[in-house]
Amino acid sequence: MGLVTCSQVSMTNKSALLKLALLLVLLLGYGTDVKMEIITAKQDMQVGEEILLLCKLGKEGDITWQKDGEDIDDEEIVVRLDETSSKLVIKKATMQDAGRYTCLCVYDNTQEEKFEIAMYVHEDPSFESRKTYYEFLEGANGMVPCLVTGKPAVDVHWLRDKKEIPSTEGERVRQLTDNTLHIEKVKREDAGTYVCQAQIRGRPIYRQLSVSVVVNAPPKVHVREEVKKVIAGPETNVSLLCLVDGLPKPNITWSMPVTFDPSRHLFNADRSHLTIRSVARADGGVYICKGTNKIDEDSATLTLHVFEAPEVFVSAEQLSVSSGERVSVSCNVSGNPQPELYWLNKDSGHTLDSAPGRVHVVDGVLVIDSIAPSDGGVYSCMAVSTSGNASRDVAIHTQPGRPRYLSVSPGPTSVRFSLKTPPISGGTPITSFVLQWRQSAAEQWKEVTVPASDPLAITALKSYTVYTVHLAALNAVGLGQFSDTISVCTQGIREPDSPALSSDEMKVEGNSFSIPLKQTDDGGSPLLHFKIRYREDTKGADWKEMQLSSDADSVSLKDLSFGSDYLLEVTAVNVNGSSIPATFNFTIAEQPQSSRSMTKGSVIGIVMVIFLVVFLVVDVTCCYRNRCGLLMSIAVKLFGQKVPGLKMLEEGAGTTNGEMKLNGMSTPRGSMQPAGVQTLTKEFTEVTCDKAPLTKHEKTQPDRDLPTANA
Repeated sequence: MGLVTCSQVSMTNKSALLKLALLLVLLLGYGTDVKMEIITAKQDMQVGEEILLLCKLGKEGDITWQKDGEDIDDEEIVVRLDETSSKLVIKKATMQDAGRYTCLCVYDNTQEEKFEIAMYVHEDPSFESRKTYYEFLEGANGMVPCLVTGKPAVDVHWLRDKKEIPSTEGERVRQLTDNTLHIEKVKREDAGTYVCQAQIRGRPIYRQLSVSVVVNAPPKVHVREEVKKVIAGPETNVSLLCLVDGLPKPNITWSMPVTFDPSRHLFNADRSHLTIRSVARADGGVYICKGTNKIDEDSATLTLHVFEAPEVFVSAEQLSVSSGERVSVSCNVSGNPQPELYWLNKDSGHTLDSAPGRVHVVDGVLVIDSIAPSDGGVYSCMAVSTSGNASRDVAIHTQPGRPRYLSVSPGPTSVRFSLKTPPISGGTPITSFVLQWRQSAAEQWKEVTVPASDPLAITALKSYTVYTVHLAALNAVGLGQFSDTISVCTQGIREPDSPALSSDEMKVEGNSFSIPLKQTDDGGSPLLHFKIRYREDTKGADWKEMQLSSDADSVSLKDLSFGSDYLLEVTAVNVNGSSIPATFNFTIAEQPQSSRSMTKGSVIGIVMVIFLVVFLVVDVTCCYRNRCGLLMSIAVKLFGQKVPGLKMLEEGAGTTNGEMKLNGMSTPRGSMQPAGVQTLTKEFTEVTCDKAPLTKHEKTQPDRDLPTANA
């Protein structure tokens, strides 16, 4: 190194010229009115880079460069630019070039001024291993090394999410003294990106290496329900859920006890959810769910129990058999598990068993030996199991039983039967009774069929005559056995029996009432008529009476009061007198709300509309015939005397020369009128049917002959 004077300038090559241009730009940028200073692009230089320092004075002087207090006298390094500036150039920096550089200037050989700057030289941090991907098994210990070289010294730090990982002993995730990242018992949340950051000690020189940590876990498979139970059926769907865990995400496969059917076996996206549609009995069995990844595999089993709801099949659902025949009805049941079979008499509520007897069960078959009327009814074959119950009814019908506890009541021309208890129906309703009678054993039985709802009576018999009578019930299967015969003598001629009123056939519609009327015994003389009395069933109500002919078959009453109870009396009358009145009570319901409103507001509205229509018709007729009325006044106001529709009438008046002929006759003005003819002259032109005065226009018109009319 040597002393460089302020007047020395050395430029030996093109590189120097370029550097000089750069320095001149820097000088221009800083201007001329600055104090002494050292200018450089940066203070931290990498080994091999060029160091360029520019010393700028505030005025002319001698400049000397020093490093760490020693003068630099190498002319290739120090170059004087002009009287106020000098540069220091080190083309390839080495670690030894780091230090403190001083620019020293002497003014007028007396005044001295200096400026110092620290220059740093380093080798960039370098990572010996560039591995950036590490995989660890969940639960194991993970080690991620970070080997870094650099000069003068390198500090290493591990970061995650821009936060420094501590090196404290005992931390599960920490940095070891050899700069290795240690993860103890790796967890899934440890997966992610870690950064190894290397820094030149004390200087802002950083290098980073990003490392991805992946955590692997073997599959773990479990099912939410190890056993599942469903009832088979076309509307039944079942879902089997397989919960699979692991990293990487395992692939799921299923093993099924039946062949895979894509129309019924449906999977979700990751195949963890199996849905079986229209579950059938064959779908039952063991299902295995397996999860597999690159680490390992695992599986779990699920047992599906498919139960079938019990079903019942019978050989017949309805049988009609004659008394004394043998009945056999088979019943088969199915289901899973196999249900138990029972037969039940639904009418009595008793369960039938296989014990010997007339009615018993043999291997699921209902057997009735020599069926009796009491055996008729509804039987049920039932299937009972843990998967549910089912049943199927069998209706067995036979003829009705023999009527018992029978009594008769004679009349003058009739015999009436009374049954204290109805006969056994045979399993189907009794529709009617067959009543038979005869006078002697040598005669054939005469009979009549009477509906079960009607009085059981034989009519049109002879008075003071002995008859033998009996009856039998009839149902859909046939006629049952007849009752024991009873001898009865009819009575003498008297007043008729009371009429029969059938409440089952009563009808109430609105405020009208009707009921069938039947007469069983006329008392030996023809009926004259029926006497009807009825009133509201309230204290003080008046009776209303009416009379029906002897052949009337019903009583009909109309215009009754809504919301009222009524009392009805019907009396049969013949020449011998009147029967005891047959009484009947009935009720007329409240009037519907809509009907009430119709009888008030709606009726008033209808009346007003009718009135308006009539008024318009009359007014229009008055207007066009007599030129009067409200419409005529309005028309005159709007159109004057030229009212549309009256033109022809006015023109006709103009052609009669002041006269109008009626009945084919006319007379000149001032002549004698024929009989029956009247001439109307102009003095009547201002008279109208509503006596309204003519308008001013009408009064100024020339005189016209007015039409004549009959008096």
